[in-house]
Amino acid sequence: MGTVSVRRVYEPSPAGTYRILVDRVWPRGVSKEKAGADLWLKEVGPSAELRKWFGHDPERFDEFASRYRAELDGSGALAELKAAVSEHEKVDLVYSARDEEHNQAVVLRDVLTGRGGRAR
Repeated sequence: MGTVSVRRVYEPSPAGTYRILVDRVWPRGVSKEKAGADLWLKEVGPSAELRKWFGHDPERFDEFASRYRAELDGSGALAELKAAVSEHEKVDLVYSARDEEHNQAVVLRDVLTGRGGRAR
């Protein structure tokens, strides 16, 4: 596996970087062209229930990450993400949340790079 980074969908990626949108819902106000996503894996995003519970509250992030990893365990969507990442040297997991430290892309990066515990 190459390099896996996280980046807001509103920011461009370096040349040669494969962009995977990991939001379940398409980012508001962003055209497909502007997003520059090579792949949209909406099923790898957290469930609507988990997103609503989290509400982007940084104090809930550790519990969110734990619950999200539980959702990902054995998930076909995670397997699809791993396969896509394995085919590219540089990958950006792109997301639309404002908080750059507390979001699902951070959890996914950690799972993919072995820093996230569970989720196989």
